[in-house]
Amino acid sequence: MGFSGPWTTAIHVLLLALALQSAAGNSREPLIILENYEDNGIKVVCSSEQSVSNVQVLWTDGKGHNLTGNSHSSDADTDLNDARSSIILKSGSDNSISCNVIDNVRKNSATSTVVIADVFFPATSPWMAAFIVILLISIALVTAAIYKLKKNNETTALAVNDKKCIEDEILRLKKEEEDQKEKAQREIQEIEEKYKKAMAELDFRRARSNAVNITLDSDCKHPNLSLLDKNRVVSKTESKVSSEVIVIANEGFSERKQYWEVEVGDRPYWELGVLTQAMRDKMKKEKFENPPEGGHWSLQFSGGRYNCHGKSVEIASDDDKCPVVGIFLDWEEDMVTFYNVELSYPIESICQEFQGKLYPFFNPGGDKQYLGVRPVNVSSPLTSL
Repeated sequence: MGFSGPWTTAIHVLLLALALQSAAGNSREPLIILENYEDNGIKVVCSSEQSVSNVQVLWTDGKGHNLTGNSHSSDADTDLNDARSSIILKSGSDNSISCNVIDNVRKNSATSTVVIADVFFPATSPWMAAFIVILLISIALVTAAIYKLKKNNETTALAVNDKKCIEDEILRLKKEEEDQKEKAQREIQEIEEKYKKAMAELDFRRARSNAVNITLDSDCKHPNLSLLDKNRVVSKTESKVSSEVIVIANEGFSERKQYWEVEVGDRPYWELGVLTQAMRDKMKKEKFENPPEGGHWSLQFSGGRYNCHGKSVEIASDDDKCPVVGIFLDWEEDMVTFYNVELSYPIESICQEFQGKLYPFFNPGGDKQYLGVRPVNVSSPLTSL
């Protein structure tokens, strides 16, 4: 272990002083040299010019206790076979050391002594051990903290990944639940629509089972109308459509239930309904010069729209147009209902407290196309769900 600066200078000064002391004295006295720092101490070498075979080198401390040294043979390049021995002094030991060279031939001895101050020994700070311990503990704590942080990061990453997986699974389940809910709602809606359609068709079949024969009264019609037979009527002119241009049926009803059907085709205008006997007599007496005012209930088709007793019902598409209209007069429920026969579905219903006889009436419009009451066939079974 080497030192520089003032320590090296001090060692060199000490060595020079010892060398001068030896030169001034007996040349037979051993020479003590502080050679170097070694093993946390100072290596001290004792050298004698006498032959190594004739002398014995002993080391003693300041109290005369023998110390163990290491003997060395001389260098091969020198002529003298000097006796040499070394010892390492460490801080805290006896700083006074003597080298005794005993001449076995002459039976005498020579001694050299050197005292080394503590300041020349390599010293360790009293705080060094604590510092090293604290440093090691700090390194251990930092290492543990880094390891813990790494583990925490790994755990956090796993937790975040698990959370994302759980969130993805929740979203998937919610999406699946929404899809199932939408599917169930569609199925329920389809079932409701089928049920509604089936019930409507059932009501239509029940109404249709009350079919009656209807004939047109040639003596109770507008002058501009012509009867092709007892069931068909057509306009003689293409005059503007008017609500008084009607023909009234021979049959009147005042109880139970009656149903009849009328072929309207694709006519742009028509009107069908029932009126009271009083209104029938009034219009016949006035020769149909004025339209009926009160005492009548009808369904009118004009300009692509249905008008039922002042209420407008718009057609959704051409598929909803009906070439055949069914009229159901229900005295028990005080209601008249108009049906789309092809769809077996009601167009509209009118609820009214009827009194006296009610007569069917028909308005074919002014396009010279006939409008006819057709016989009703009730043999077809109810359509399945």
